[in-house]
Amino acid sequence: MCGIAGIMTRDGSPVAPTRLTPMSRAMAHRGPDGEGLACRDDVGFLHLRLAIIDLATGDQPLYGPNGVMLIGNGEIYNNVELRAEMAGTPFRTHSDCEPPLFVYASLGERFAEKLRGMYAIAIHDPACNRLVLARDPFGIKPLYYAQNAGEFAFASEPQALLAAGFGSRTPDAVARAELLQLKFTTGQATIFPGVFRVLPGETLVIERGEIVSRHRIAALPSGAPQKMSLDEAVAALDRALENSVMVHQRSDVPFGLFLSGGIDSTAVLALMARLNERPVVAFTAGFPGTLVADERSEARRLAKLVGAEHSEITFDEADFWRMTPRAVAAIDDPTMDYAILPTYKLAAAARGSLKVVLSGEGGDELFAGYSRYRRARRPGWLGGRLPWANGVFDAVDVLRPSVTDHWRDGLARAEQSGRARGRTRLQELQAADSAEWLPNDLLTKLDRCLMTNGLEGRTPFLDPVVADIAFRLPDALKTHRRLGKYALRAWLAKAMPQANAFAEKKGFDVPVREWIARDGARLGKLVALQPGVAEIAEPAKVEALYLQSGKHVGFALWGLLFYALWHRVHVLGLPVIDDVFDALADTTRAA
Repeated sequence: MCGIAGIMTRDGSPVAPTRLTPMSRAMAHRGPDGEGLACRDDVGFLHLRLAIIDLATGDQPLYGPNGVMLIGNGEIYNNVELRAEMAGTPFRTHSDCEPPLFVYASLGERFAEKLRGMYAIAIHDPACNRLVLARDPFGIKPLYYAQNAGEFAFASEPQALLAAGFGSRTPDAVARAELLQLKFTTGQATIFPGVFRVLPGETLVIERGEIVSRHRIAALPSGAPQKMSLDEAVAALDRALENSVMVHQRSDVPFGLFLSGGIDSTAVLALMARLNERPVVAFTAGFPGTLVADERSEARRLAKLVGAEHSEITFDEADFWRMTPRAVAAIDDPTMDYAILPTYKLAAAARGSLKVVLSGEGGDELFAGYSRYRRARRPGWLGGRLPWANGVFDAVDVLRPSVTDHWRDGLARAEQSGRARGRTRLQELQAADSAEWLPNDLLTKLDRCLMTNGLEGRTPFLDPVVADIAFRLPDALKTHRRLGKYALRAWLAKAMPQANAFAEKKGFDVPVREWIARDGARLGKLVALQPGVAEIAEPAKVEALYLQSGKHVGFALWGLLFYALWHRVHVLGLPVIDDVFDALADTTRAA
């Protein structure tokens, strides 16, 4: 896990090393273990290293046949298998990113089709003077690009591109509407005009600063569900999940688990305990003294069952007021998911003893865990409705007219593209979530919160071996009555009988509504005065809203607070201040 960035000139002129300096400064948190810089011909490459594999000789850039140069962020989990297939190849290092150089020498721009892992890779091929960018099929690792009159640039984070003078910090109106209503943004374009995502599974070929070709690797298998019994599904899942967790544990540094006590992370716990002689190291967050469900007791019970070394981290009201500005600042490609708060603190707590953390992201998407899947399949007269049918601010009258126009257009495109011959309605819903919600909310949250704290996050559910089984399960083995993830639950009931595998899903919540309500009047006055909020909402209505309560109001209150703090750092360019009230007051003074 690292940070990568680079520039290619349009006229063939060399890239000055100082041109990469702003990018290095903006992403310094991604590379606490070293920096690699190479400028040759018309390209400059920057690599910021978090050392996980091959601590001694794994510095990048790496060089392969015919002078091909590579930098990468992530992990190639089939590194061992690729090296075995290429016996006799003159590898110079033990880095998991070196085999892709030799795969590229054989397959060219289709090289990513041989890779199993999470990755964002840049290759410079001097023989044909081209730059190749590739991102893993699920979009676990981020990669962005931008262009101007003289250069093409790429980076692991938008803020690196903005720091180097690419794109614009003025929020795009449609992306901003998506953020406010969906809590994340969709598609290729980001909220920063001129800054774009390399899409999950996409490979771009760039020559003289222009994209000349692009193609994608699908994350999910095609076709209809396979016919299988529950026993057959459980056996297939056991093989696939064990294999995935095994390769996701490949590391030269200590690794552990974020354990929530839910089905997904418990499944990973069971497999890690099965595969390791040493106790699993697990971290759990809880919210003491609040109305939301506290998962620590269940996680503690499960950890004790397998003899795990379990640490419990509390996130309380004081943490909320103190830590929120820094957690929000970490999310440069914004997602208003309030789970960034406990994730950020968990990462801060774990970094003292771990460098790699496994988590359960992707389980709900691949195994159909969300209640919105079951609701969308019901007829309207039984309460059925489209997922994401209502936006966060639909229930409150606070935003200015036209601020949320077209907020669902990107999601509608994802829903359309998820439709394929033979797929069931449930598979279409899963595909849409896997294309947008997963990479642009859940995985962005995980990447930024962990990388800011010098940790690598790994997601064993988001693996082709697992996806090939899970996505093609019969619908009846995904949802059963009021339960989602039915086959995974059945597997867990067998693998860890004490795990309460068939307990109804509680859902994850963070008590931001409670904390905001206790100081709503003071907070509302400050939020209403923020320049970013004033652009989208009427100040008097914002103040009045912060005096109200209720679930839907709570989402809107958090959304406005998030946007105010995010806008302060990533649009206005003001420094992070570790207190919500001080940060907001400072913005009003600066304005």
